[in-house]
Amino acid sequence: MAKLMNLQEWAAETYTQPPSLSTLRRWVREGRIFPCPELHGKEYKLTADSVYVDPRKKMMKPKVSRPAPPKKGSLMEKIKHVEQAEALRR
Repeated sequence: MAKLMNLQEWAAETYTQPPSLSTLRRWVREGRIFPCPELHGKEYKLTADSVYVDPRKKMMKPKVSRPAPPKKGSLMEKIKHVEQAEALRR
């Protein structure tokens, strides 16, 4: 099991100029640190590999490029392309 550290130790290891303890506690309450720190008594404990998650970035997944439907071709070719694209999306 990984060794747990408190918020100030984690911030000192992660940032060159660590944020204040009140800011770190606010980040924990708002769910901005992943994986979520655990409250042990009066102190939050987290693993060294925890990261700050920017709340403005709603989707952290990479975007998947989908092939564009053909502009030319028969109706059957266009229908086949749409069916193949839907199968990939599922």
